[in-house]
Amino acid sequence: MSGRTLFRRVILIAVFITISTSAFGQTSLAPTEPQPTPTPKSSPTPSLEKKFFVNILRDQRAIWTSPFSVKKGDAKWLAPLGLSTAVLLATDRHTSGELFEDGNNQTRLRVSKAVSRLGEFYVTGGTAAVFYFAGRATHNARARETGLLGAEALIDSGIVVQALKTASQRQRPPVDHTSGEFFDGGSSFPSGHAIGAWSLATVIASEYGHRRPLLRFGVYGLAAAVSLSRYTGRNHFLSDVLVGSAIGYGIGRYVYRQHHDRSLDGEDLTKPSPRSKLFPLIEPRYSRRRAYGVTLAWNF
Repeated sequence: MSGRTLFRRVILIAVFITISTSAFGQTSLAPTEPQPTPTPKSSPTPSLEKKFFVNILRDQRAIWTSPFSVKKGDAKWLAPLGLSTAVLLATDRHTSGELFEDGNNQTRLRVSKAVSRLGEFYVTGGTAAVFYFAGRATHNARARETGLLGAEALIDSGIVVQALKTASQRQRPPVDHTSGEFFDGGSSFPSGHAIGAWSLATVIASEYGHRRPLLRFGVYGLAAAVSLSRYTGRNHFLSDVLVGSAIGYGIGRYVYRQHHDRSLDGEDLTKPSPRSKLFPLIEPRYSRRRAYGVTLAWNF
């Protein structure tokens, strides 16, 4: 048992380093040389789409080589994260066992299953696709970029989570009375739903959150709800959820910092985008005579 405990600590340290450098490496890996003042554009440069798969390969290289770029300043948040995960690992069997002692609470399980579906790839991937194609249809450069970077972050997260699951092989809570053993053929560590939900939410929040704080709180709230539902639904331990959420956040921030088109930062998000022929302009109409209505206008 002591040998497995040692292996568990080694994997945990590796995960922490991956999290820390994928998040804090964003600033150091971003271009630091002076950049010429960009010319405002109505859409992101085609190179972002042409280099989509090349960027994913570069992201993976940066993520997996990140242990070599850890800095002393990272300890201010890496230490609390490491301590929190260590505490959760030590108490996983007890906290997960509490859910089993509660019995088969069908209401909790049903709600958890419904919420966790928001973290399924067809939902997160579909959301990224909606942003991208809606951005193209409406000539909205930021929405188009959000879709591209969101898809990139999801693919990066999927590769990382599958590699870690294969390496850790942790059993899920229902197996062996929530023992949570590592290297036993399982796929619990870390949570794939959590890493996917947080990577996409972080890209969306980074794109729109500065001027729309409610949107930032909303997408982070949904990601947190998806993550917790994996615990309350008895699919993962709390440590699985925490590590998955942290990695997802780090990857999302890294992808945004590395590939965001900074020329979009000068645009006024409060102004409507150029109207598309596919979508009408919808405006409410009312008068003092209590006459109400809606006006639809198309561009042809």
